[in-house]
Amino acid sequence: MMGPRMPRRMLLAWLLGILALAVGGGAYAYWSGSGGGAGSATAGTTVAVTLSPGTPAAALYPGGQANVVLTVSNPNASPVHIGSLALDPGQGTGGFAVDAGHFGCAVSTLSFTTQTNGGAGWTVPAKVGAVNGALSVTLTNALAMGVGAANACQGASSTVYLAAGP
Repeated sequence: MMGPRMPRRMLLAWLLGILALAVGGGAYAYWSGSGGGAGSATAGTTVAVTLSPGTPAAALYPGGQANVVLTVSNPNASPVHIGSLALDPGQGTGGFAVDAGHFGCAVSTLSFTTQTNGGAGWTVPAKVGAVNGALSVTLTNALAMGVGAANACQGASSTVYLAAGP
């Protein structure tokens, strides 16, 4: 009786060993496999923000400085970061304009200091529905009038044209 049982046990042990190797090998192949492929996506186009012309927050005088206030409008569905605001010499006369009643006031007496908000820039909120995101900005002491400004500059309203930078 001993003889017939041994081969069955050996056969059963051998079958269990093969089954264990097959299951273990399949699990190893599943978890250690690698793959590859290609994918694609499209990114939306960011539309430029719009800057209102800057205006001095107070009257300028020869040798004086003034804050410049403006509004930035964002037509994009996500916030936009502006790193700097600089004079746009392509608008007005070298980036400045003076009201028509003060035509004798030379804009060459005006100067603007590029602003970065202390290096942090500004983040303009995203458009919500049909309403563009907007940010009011005050640029502290960004506009100056030289000491040699003519008397014709007294009471003049100035405009500062700015451009956003990265």
